[in-house]
Amino acid sequence: MATGILIIGESGSGKTTSCRNLDPKTTYYCDLDGKGLSWRGWRSQYNKENKNYTRMANAKAIMDLLQGVSDKAPSIKVVVLDTLNAIMLAMEMEQRKTNTYSQWMDLAVNIYGILDMIGRLRDDLTVVCIAHSQTEQNDMGYCLTRMKTSGRKLDKIVPESKFTTVFLAKGNDGKYIFETRANQSTAKTPMGLFDEPEIDNDLVPIIARLREFEQG
Repeated sequence: MATGILIIGESGSGKTTSCRNLDPKTTYYCDLDGKGLSWRGWRSQYNKENKNYTRMANAKAIMDLLQGVSDKAPSIKVVVLDTLNAIMLAMEMEQRKTNTYSQWMDLAVNIYGILDMIGRLRDDLTVVCIAHSQTEQNDMGYCLTRMKTSGRKLDKIVPESKFTTVFLAKGNDGKYIFETRANQSTAKTPMGLFDEPEIDNDLVPIIARLREFEQG
C-alpha cells in the first residue's frame, strides 16, 4: 500500500512550490496542468531526458504510469500528480457537447480509479495529489473549504475520504503553510502525527515524518 497525500488550495497558495525540495532522482512529476513548475531551475531537474517528467491529463495514461512506476521503477519513491482538476477539465472539454449522465459518471469513475489505485501500489511509494480548493457557504452561514470537483458524482464520493493526510495550502504576506487539521475545511492528518495546526509547506520533512509515523 503506497502512502497518499492530498494537497488542496487556491491558485498561488504554494501547492506546487511545496515540491521544490524533492529529490529529482527519486521523484516523478506529472504536470497535468502543463503549466511548468514554480521554482528556479526546475527545467534542469525535471525533463524527458531525466525520465522523471511528463505533461498529460488522461486518466487511463496516468493509471498506467502509476502502475509502471510501482512495478518497474523501484528507484522512484515519490510521484506527484499536479493537478487532479486538469483531468476533470480535460474530460469536460472532450465531452462538452454531450452533457449526459454517462459523461459525469465516467469522470467520477476515472478520478476514483486513480485515487483507489494508490492503495494497491508498492509500500515504499508516496503519491502526492494536488488539487484546487473551493469554499462553500450553507444556508446557516457555515463555510467549508474542500477539494474542487466537477459534477455531483464526485461530490458524493468525497475524494478526501481516500486519504488519511489532507493539507490545506495557504499563502499570506510571503509565508506559505499547510493547515494540518480541520478549520472549516477538510484538512486532516493521522492522530499524533502533527501537534502543530500549521507547518511549513515543504514535502521533504513531511514525507519523512509520515513514513516514520507509519513505521511506529
